[in-house]
Amino acid sequence: MSEPETSGTHPSQPRPVRLRDALLRARIEAADRTGVVVDLRDAEVARLEILNDALDPLFAQVPEQIDLFDRGISQGDTPRLWIDVVAHIMMGRDKRMYRFVQDTRFGRIVLAESHDTSVIVDAVTDYVARRMIERERAMVVLPEPKLEVAEPRRHSRVWPFVFGFILGVAGLFGVAVLAALRSW
Repeated sequence: MSEPETSGTHPSQPRPVRLRDALLRARIEAADRTGVVVDLRDAEVARLEILNDALDPLFAQVPEQIDLFDRGISQGDTPRLWIDVVAHIMMGRDKRMYRFVQDTRFGRIVLAESHDTSVIVDAVTDYVARRMIERERAMVVLPEPKLEVAEPRRHSRVWPFVFGFILGVAGLFGVAVLAALRSW
């Protein structure tokens, strides 16, 4: 028995699992064949959507209470796949290379660059892990360091008493001498 043919595909090619994937591939192929700017932008968005789908298993593992990551594709002049507020993926100048960048206070740094989605997925995985560790460290409440206060030196209470006693006796002796001198 022969297998039923799929419309427009050869038996050696794998069948698309989802219609969305097939549409994305068709957009990329159409953009590769034409040099129109709109088609190139569509190809960029399509490639970013493919990468976004490849990142789904990673972000499914991130616990729900961690709200560091806000993934989404922005379709401005330069389409970008945002990972969080400081890191995103955009297409390189040739519109086929993924460029994973992070904005810092010292400028933009490139974390990874590749034509292969798996390389970028690995770089994003490492980035997500580092950000989660940074969050854990920031959330840890360290115990306040106890300042060692030196005990104030305790002075003996005997010496002030002895000194006062001697002054009192000397004062009484002085009064007695004065009284004796007046009476003479």
